[in-house]
Amino acid sequence: MLKAAIIPVTPFQQNCALLWDEASLRGSVIDPGGEVDRILTAIGELKLSIDSILLTHGHMDHAGGAAELKEALPGTPPVIGPDRRDEFLLEGLEAQAAKYGMAARNLVPDRWLTEGESVAIAGEEFGVLHCPGHTPGHVVFVQLGLRLALVGDVIFRGSVGRTDFPYGDHEALLAAIHGKLLPLGDDIAFLCGHGPGSTLGHERVRNPFLRE
Repeated sequence: MLKAAIIPVTPFQQNCALLWDEASLRGSVIDPGGEVDRILTAIGELKLSIDSILLTHGHMDHAGGAAELKEALPGTPPVIGPDRRDEFLLEGLEAQAAKYGMAARNLVPDRWLTEGESVAIAGEEFGVLHCPGHTPGHVVFVQLGLRLALVGDVIFRGSVGRTDFPYGDHEALLAAIHGKLLPLGDDIAFLCGHGPGSTLGHERVRNPFLRE
């Protein structure tokens, strides 16, 4: 059985997620944006063995702790994702963090992802969807059998990801939500990058940004 825990990190309260298999206690970390000591403490308390670190996109509150976490974990698990189109953001993590008086380390993932690939998370195969708009290389992880998606900052309960960056694209974001996420089914539950999770069905009906 897949289990999950959320650790809000950084002043942005980004939802770093731990997903693991209850039987084997092997798991993955999704979007370790910072406060690596807190993430390591949670991993230790749960007695988990971490096989991989997954990134949905290249913003520092999601990726800023990945390099440090990788080095601190036994076996230095690989950092996987996002799409290469976020390479410029990962190369600038230190500069991103400095604007907010924070610290982060630049990063080159061990593996970039493209739409149509799959990636193992806690022993389950998750499909990869490229959902740009918030960032050019944002990806979403979907496990249809479990009816679960890890959506990063694409969609939230009652909102959608910011696109007021020089590289943001609001039309592309909405196209990804309407064209790739909502067709997955109303019963798909999602964990998002900030705030509480939801279901795609709830957001299809209730999210004001999806009625534009």
